[in-house]
Amino acid sequence: MASPTPTQPAGQTERQRWMSVLAKAEPKALHTLWQQAGPAPDFSYLRQPETGMVMLRGRAGGTGQRFNLGEMTMTRCAVRLPDGRVGHGYVGGRDREHATRAALVDALMQDAAQRDALDAAIIAPLEQAAREARETASRKAAATKVDFFTMVRGE
Repeated sequence: MASPTPTQPAGQTERQRWMSVLAKAEPKALHTLWQQAGPAPDFSYLRQPETGMVMLRGRAGGTGQRFNLGEMTMTRCAVRLPDGRVGHGYVGGRDREHATRAALVDALMQDAAQRDALDAAIIAPLEQAAREARETASRKAAATKVDFFTMVRGE
């Protein structure tokens, strides 16, 4: 697939990746990286940050029947930059600033001229932090793993 030009939007998969990273990021980490990336652009709210509930659904055994697992608090926000780009932020919890920052980064990432620099400054470090957190949790779980086996008696 050809690389998007400055007027060409990012692909759906590419945008899903960065929006997922922003949504799952630690708010303090995103805040720090956002400040290091430079001054915030001018923007207007299309939708002020608002908190609500979403229903989480699961599948029995991962592939079976769907069922309602429960509700989760979520905050969403939509912003517009002066050039017309629109960004959306959806984050778990009640952090309004996190949702606003996620929406701003989403809007800025839609410009191919800025995308690589923002990816390197914000998205890649957040992905690395998430990967390290998963590996740490995996090592902790592996350290407490108990292997059970059955011995045959009488032989």
